[in-house]
Amino acid sequence: MDKRNKFGKLSGLLIPIISIFLGVLIGAILMLISGYNPIVAYSALLRGIFSDSYYIGETIRAMTPLILAGLAVAFAYRTGLLNIGVEGQLIVGWLAAVYVGSALDLPMIIHLPLSILAGALAGALWGFLPGFLKARFEVHEVIVTIMMNYIALYSANAIIRAFLIVPGERTESIYPSASLQSDFLQSITDYSRLHYGFVIAILACVIMWFVLWKTKKGYELRAVGFNQHASKYAGMNVKSNVVLAMVISGAFAGVAGAMEGLGTYGYMSILSGFSGVGFDGIAVALLGANTAIGVFLSSFLFGGLQVGSLTMQQQAGVPMELVDIVIALIIFFVASSYIIRWVTNRIKKGGI
Repeated sequence: MDKRNKFGKLSGLLIPIISIFLGVLIGAILMLISGYNPIVAYSALLRGIFSDSYYIGETIRAMTPLILAGLAVAFAYRTGLLNIGVEGQLIVGWLAAVYVGSALDLPMIIHLPLSILAGALAGALWGFLPGFLKARFEVHEVIVTIMMNYIALYSANAIIRAFLIVPGERTESIYPSASLQSDFLQSITDYSRLHYGFVIAILACVIMWFVLWKTKKGYELRAVGFNQHASKYAGMNVKSNVVLAMVISGAFAGVAGAMEGLGTYGYMSILSGFSGVGFDGIAVALLGANTAIGVFLSSFLFGGLQVGSLTMQQQAGVPMELVDIVIALIIFFVASSYIIRWVTNRIKKGGI
C-alpha cells in the first residue's frame, strides 16, 4: 500500500474524530456564552452515559434502531443512492411488526421471527417504489423518499385510528411470544428498556458488510453505484440492481421500526410527528463514513448523547437543545470534511 492510500485511510479515520472534537469545543463555547459551565455540563453528560447500569442499558437500547437506520442509509449510499425515506420505511415497518405481533398468537420460535420479517418486508416495499421509479423513469429518489415519509406517517395513523385503536391512542400490545424484551437484560441494567434487538442490530452490521464486500451481488451493487454506464457495458442489469438496493435499504429501516415496536414499546401509538430515528440515521451513516463498523460506533455516540442529555439537563441545568446543537455541529463538520481534508493535506505537504 503506497503512502497516499495510507494517508487517505488515516484521514478517513481522523475526520470523524476531528469533527466530534470541534463540535464539542464549539458547544462548550456556546455554553460559556449562555452562562453555563461546560465542564460541569459535559461531566454530567458522561455520568448520564456510564455512571449507572440503567444509563448504560438505555444507551444500548437507543443505539439499536439508530444502527439499523444508519445501515439503511449507508447501504443505499454505497450503491449510489440517497435514501432520505428511512423514517417512513421505519414507520411502516413498526406498524407491520406490531400488527403481526398483536394479531397472531403463535409459538415464539415462529411468532418473533415472523413479526420481524413483517417489519422488514413492509420497509422493503416502501423502498421498492422509489427504487422502481428511479430505475424505470429516472425519478430522483430523494424527492420520492422525502414525500413517502409523509405518506407513511399519515397512512399509519389513519390505519391505527380506523382498525387498531385502543384506549390510549395506540394499538393493542403485542403478545409476549413476539416480544424482544428480556427480564434478564432489564434486571442486570436496573430495569432499563434494553432488549434483544441489540443482537439483531449487530447481526445486521455483519450482514451489510458480508453482502456488500463478500458476495458477487454486492460487487454488482457497488459497481452500479460507482458508474452505471460502465456497469451496463460490463453486462450488469443496472435497473434491477437499483431496485434491489432500495429494497434492501428499506428492509434495514423496516427492521429498525420492528425494534421499536417489538422491543422498546411493545405497541405503536398514533404519532404526532416523525420519530426522528430515521433522520438521525442519516447523521449516523454520515459520521460513520457509510461503513458497518462506523455506523455501529457513531450510533453509540448519538445514543449516548440522547440519553446523557437528560442527566445534563437535570444536574447541570443545561437545556437539551444545546446537545442538539452539538450534534448539529458534529454533522456540519463531517459534511464539511473537504475543509478538514484540505488542512490535513496542507500539513502533510509542510505548508499552510
